[in-house]
Amino acid sequence: MKENKVVFLTQAALIAAVYVVLCVAFAPISYGEVQVRVAEALVILPFFTPAAIPGLFVGCFLSNLIGGSVLLDVLCGSLATLLGAVGSYYLRKSKILVLLPPIVSNTLIVPWVLRYGYGVPLPIPLMMLTVGIGEVIAVAGLGSVLLQVLMRYRHVVFRKEYV
Repeated sequence: MKENKVVFLTQAALIAAVYVVLCVAFAPISYGEVQVRVAEALVILPFFTPAAIPGLFVGCFLSNLIGGSVLLDVLCGSLATLLGAVGSYYLRKSKILVLLPPIVSNTLIVPWVLRYGYGVPLPIPLMMLTVGIGEVIAVAGLGSVLLQVLMRYRHVVFRKEYV
């Protein structure tokens, strides 16, 4: 039982670290009004392990702090990722449905953060469209490729009690 907790915490920490590294490495497209956050491809990881839920939340939280985001973005942006990760975990039986919660949560929440946190004057529906397109590219595009690759190595990368 203690080994499971160590594995869980280790996986969560590694996922958070990779999320932060991807945001920092791709900083020009990870932050701003129009973004394709490459790290969002990791939101498919709840398909493989529940440790991805806190890992993604902490990774997003730290990335937003490091990236110089306003407090509203640090909190609400991270909560959007958390909601998406939880939704993905509950829909993990389907390789297609697992992609939807992060896209939906970020598309609905982030435009409001852009408006009230950064004062972006664009119409909310337009920002929902731009955020949604970025999420579709990152999650449905990159995330689905990552999902397929990890399916081959899931028993090596993730402990079998989680798969």
